[in-house]
Amino acid sequence: MKTRPGQKVKLTSYDELLAVPTIEGAMDIPLDQLHEFKNHPFHVVDDAAMDELVESIKKNGILSPAIARKRPEGGYELISGHRRKHAAELAGLEKMPVFVKELSDDEATIIMVDANIQREEILPSERAFAFKMKMEALSHQGIASESTSRHHVEKLSCDKVGEQSGVSGRQVQRYIRLTELIPELLELVDNKKISFVNGVELSFLSKNIQCIVLEYIRKGKKLVKDKLVRLRKIEGTEEEQIESANAILYEVTGTVKQVYFSLTETQIASYFPQGYSMQQMEEVILTLLDQWSREQGV
Repeated sequence: MKTRPGQKVKLTSYDELLAVPTIEGAMDIPLDQLHEFKNHPFHVVDDAAMDELVESIKKNGILSPAIARKRPEGGYELISGHRRKHAAELAGLEKMPVFVKELSDDEATIIMVDANIQREEILPSERAFAFKMKMEALSHQGIASESTSRHHVEKLSCDKVGEQSGVSGRQVQRYIRLTELIPELLELVDNKKISFVNGVELSFLSKNIQCIVLEYIRKGKKLVKDKLVRLRKIEGTEEEQIESANAILYEVTGTVKQVYFSLTETQIASYFPQGYSMQQMEEVILTLLDQWSREQGV
């Protein structure tokens, strides 16, 4: 499909672009002039599939041209073809065929997402950020009237994203919630250490409480649904929320009174040989307390 200067590409144009049977009309562009799409959510991985693509390119060349648009600062921004570019580099090529299109930011985003979202192996984080980018792009294109609330516009956009991706709009919203997770928790969702459902629940917690949950998981503790439900109900100041989160995770009940007292390092050091570290002194104190408690029958 050829595009006249200034002509906008409709949302359905991606299917037509992929349907081009030859590389006629494509330009051979040096690889070093092809730049990654801004905030591209999909990872290019050196796996078995990449090895197969490299071998195919060595044997047959690149049969399906990439899609790109010109950058104001020079060069081209890849919209579709990040894996093909990487494979071309591994295959020793210096150029690759590319269809250069005039596309707005929103049009480019939609095509970029649609070009990747149907791949078999996509991480939850990749799908989450891709859905979010496409939802925002569709929201910009005036799906609803000016009088419609932002929330309703986003819901309509999520419904459209879901319709085009074969999932419900509600499921799209759940995926987008994952973008609210701190990176470490999102990585655990990708690695299936945290379930998708629990990841969505955790996304509603503040970043501070998410950090507390992360530390809890790293200690080998299991995150059960009951704790998640209670964590979402936490209220109060930031300090009170942190205290409540620790109480829920570590089951600190209101009947347990914690007593704190302090001794200066000088006071403690006077009972130990010179050169003892604080850790060594702490170990001796705990050993003596254990011995004393046994003698007292505690």
